[in-house]
Amino acid sequence: MIKSLRKYLIGLPMLIDPAEIFKVLSVDTRVKIIELLKAKGPLGVKDISSNLGLSAPAISQHLKILKQAGLVRSERQGYWIPYSINEEAMEGCREILNEVCSCGCQGTGKFKEQEMNEASLKALKKYENELQNELNIVRERLGQIELEK
Repeated sequence: MIKSLRKYLIGLPMLIDPAEIFKVLSVDTRVKIIELLKAKGPLGVKDISSNLGLSAPAISQHLKILKQAGLVRSERQGYWIPYSINEEAMEGCREILNEVCSCGCQGTGKFKEQEMNEASLKALKKYENELQNELNIVRERLGQIELEK
């Protein structure tokens, strides 16, 4: 059975039903917000809004839901409120997905060796593109971190 996701808000442990996490992440805009925060680090509503081409009030509503689910954190810094990914909650989501995943990768994101040998050219090209995109995101984030030093 799938375990509940544990999150921490104001030091109090709360349980989130895995089905609720899937509901929260079923909205494309919320997934895009998480991807943006993953790639660029902490951002304010205005920055997220301009990156995604949506209004600030719409972004605020999505962030509110992501924050209630424990997937995103915020901490006021004067007038600016940067939002960032809650790494612990995302790890919990990964564990939930690993439990329901049927590809056999066990969370590695890799093809099983047997599947790799039997995969079609199209499937392998798609996998290669996914890995290249992920590598580009990591390189971009590394560059940002190096500039911040």
